[in-house]
Amino acid sequence: MSTVFDTRDADQLLPALRQARQAIARGELVVLPTDTVYGIGADAFSPAAVARLLAAKGRGRQSPPPVLVGGVPTLRALVAELPEAVERLVERFWPGGLTIVLPAQPSLTWDLGDTGGTVAVRMPAERIALELLAETGPLAVSSANLTGKAAATTVDDAVDMLGDSVSIYLDGGASPTGVASTIVDATGLVGDESRPVRVLREGAVARSALREVLGDLLEPDPADTDAVGDSA
Repeated sequence: MSTVFDTRDADQLLPALRQARQAIARGELVVLPTDTVYGIGADAFSPAAVARLLAAKGRGRQSPPPVLVGGVPTLRALVAELPEAVERLVERFWPGGLTIVLPAQPSLTWDLGDTGGTVAVRMPAERIALELLAETGPLAVSSANLTGKAAATTVDDAVDMLGDSVSIYLDGGASPTGVASTIVDATGLVGDESRPVRVLREGAVARSALREVLGDLLEPDPADTDAVGDSA
C-alpha cells in the first residue's frame, strides 16, 4: 500500500523524507516533485531498483533513466570527464532544467540499462528533491508517468498512473512549469572526438540560451539549416 505525504505540511515533512530514504534503501520506488515535472526515483546503484522503475513505467532497458544529483561534486564523480564548456553550462543552468549526457565514469558499478557507456545527469532546483538527494545520494529518476502518457504535474496524476508500484509519494503541489528538462548530448566534447553539443530534447532551457553559453560548440538548429539551403 502506497503512502502519500504532503511535504508542504511541516508536520509531515520530516517523516516523509525519512520514509522516502528508507524506501530507497530497500530498493523501492519514490515519486518526488522537481522543478520541471514529478519524477519517479530509485537507487541509481541498485540494478533491481532501476529495473523496477523501468517496469513501473512500462519501459525496457533501451530507455535508461537519467540520474539526479545534489551538486556538482557528485556530477564529477559520475562522469569520465567534465569538459570546460560543460562546466559553463552547469554554472549557468544548474540547479535547473538542463540534463547533460556525458560518458560515465567506467569504474562505477551500476546498471541503468542500455546506456552505451553514458549517463544523463541533472541537478534539480527543488528543495524537497535536493533534501532527499542529500540523504540518498544519486537517484535514477524518470518522469512519473506511464510511457506514452503525459508527464505528471501533480502527485495525483502520478498516483493515478503508477499506483502501488511506488511505495512513497511526496506531494509538493503542482509543478511550477510542467515543462520537462532540456536534454543535451555533450559526449562529443570528451576525448579525441570533436563534435558539437546536440540538443536531444528541447524543454525548460531554450536553445537560444544554450547558444549564449556555447556559441559554435552547439550544433546548428535543424530549422535554421533547412532554411539556409545551398551556399555559393
